[in-house]
Amino acid sequence: MSAPFGRRLCRVAGNAAVGPYAMLAVEDSERPPAPGQFYMLAGARGWGGDGGRPYLGRAFSVCRARPGRLEFLVDAIGPGTERLAALEAGEAVWVVGPLGIGFEQPPAGSRAVLVGGGIGIAPLVIWAEALDAPALALLGFRDSGFCPAADLVPGEKLIATDDGSGGAHHGFVTELLEAELQPSDVVYACGPPAMLEAVRRICTGRGVEAQLAMEAGMACGFGACFGCVVATTTGYRRLCVDGPVVRAAELEEIWA
Repeated sequence: MSAPFGRRLCRVAGNAAVGPYAMLAVEDSERPPAPGQFYMLAGARGWGGDGGRPYLGRAFSVCRARPGRLEFLVDAIGPGTERLAALEAGEAVWVVGPLGIGFEQPPAGSRAVLVGGGIGIAPLVIWAEALDAPALALLGFRDSGFCPAADLVPGEKLIATDDGSGGAHHGFVTELLEAELQPSDVVYACGPPAMLEAVRRICTGRGVEAQLAMEAGMACGFGACFGCVVATTTGYRRLCVDGPVVRAAELEEIWA
């Protein structure tokens, strides 16, 4: 499905802390997104041109969608995300989307295994709400301070932390995947490149289907700049129009 042409100015409906993340809620009356699709966001004020650094919008997978409302999980790690994370209710934000290709439902009789790393849990929240199949979520965080975000994901879940300070597993979330994966599962994953590469190797090695929501620096969101290409078995693919969800079996090694 095509996104509405151009960007639109939307009102911020709220901003709530979820551990160290910010859940940014935006009022939007355009058609709802498919799980796994993304939006380009830019602040209406202080977004370049006045000595500020950000000029281009920032790409965000939609975390939750409600009638007339979109919610995005923001990690303030740079000038652009810091400004978005600081927005307050009543302020304005430029929005482009929904963009890209989202997740596909698993075949009948399959279990969906959702694997999220850190801020990568965002598109798994909306997907868990839309799934027509039984699901298990495997969620990994740096430490216990980030674990409150796990409550966003409905249903059965297991949590891993790198330092063992929270969750049921001390180590990587991909170690949970190796232990829990069954032949009839379909895996849906989003997270840092090293995690996605481990998911790709585990699933292709066992012959299990996996759909990976990948991240890349995006300037336009419409496939014009070729800044978000990834290598696949059939050549390069632009994540903004040919993704961001890509089947693991179609990917070459994921670059960190």
